[in-house]
Amino acid sequence: MDLQITIIFLLTFVIHIIGTLAYSSRIAGTRTGRIAVSLSLFNILLLISRTSNSFQAPLLAKRVENHINNLSNLLPWQHSNLEWDFRLLLFAATLATIVGALMIPTFQRLFASAVNSFGEHRSVPKLVMKVFSPSGMSVLQDSIRIPSSGNIRGLLNKNRIPMKVIIINVVTTAIWTVGVFSSIYAGYMKPELRATASQLSGIINGVSTILMFVFVDPYVSALTDDVSKDKLDEPFFRRSIVWLLISRLIGTLLAQVILIPSAVIIVYVAERL
Repeated sequence: MDLQITIIFLLTFVIHIIGTLAYSSRIAGTRTGRIAVSLSLFNILLLISRTSNSFQAPLLAKRVENHINNLSNLLPWQHSNLEWDFRLLLFAATLATIVGALMIPTFQRLFASAVNSFGEHRSVPKLVMKVFSPSGMSVLQDSIRIPSSGNIRGLLNKNRIPMKVIIINVVTTAIWTVGVFSSIYAGYMKPELRATASQLSGIINGVSTILMFVFVDPYVSALTDDVSKDKLDEPFFRRSIVWLLISRLIGTLLAQVILIPSAVIIVYVAERL
């Protein structure tokens, strides 16, 4: 990988690992009883994700511009490898989801500690300073855990998350993962419409966001509230999170399948606007 694609790969990885670790804030909220504080602190990490997203799209668009400009220099038997660059970046999303899922037991303990610490100091700068203090390093060491096999064994329990929610989460994740990539790749397929195609990514991501906030997020929020009020046992909540993580992982894999078809559809729409 050259430097440019490496940077985009890392940005994609950061975006998706933070999205995966979002489930940790739910678990930490139920553990500490401070759901609002937990979600508020996680918004700090979301700022990092959105900043990464702001750099990702322009860098990827620049790479496409370079490929378009170099097409005339290719010999007849040579082909552009741009599609494989996009598939590598989609793999970064899958890899980040796997790594994030493995980090959740550790991260939710760290996050619960951060929530309790914020409840004591009520200051984000002080919280950040404590993270890098000797006591913060000690908390990190004590928080390291591997995923529990019990959560995996309980996946087929009769009391499991509704299949409708799982399917919608797969579809939503796939659309959100491929949105920017497919719109920019559509610009490569139809260079004269690349500005229009790139702008359509906002509509695609908007559709995935609507699906998420209408069907998935309310369900997870209701589970979180029920656990915090002892209306639901924590093992079921954890199994539900595992199901959501699995569906998220499948969604990133599905994004590989729909990359080119999505780009074709975007070109079709751009031509008729």
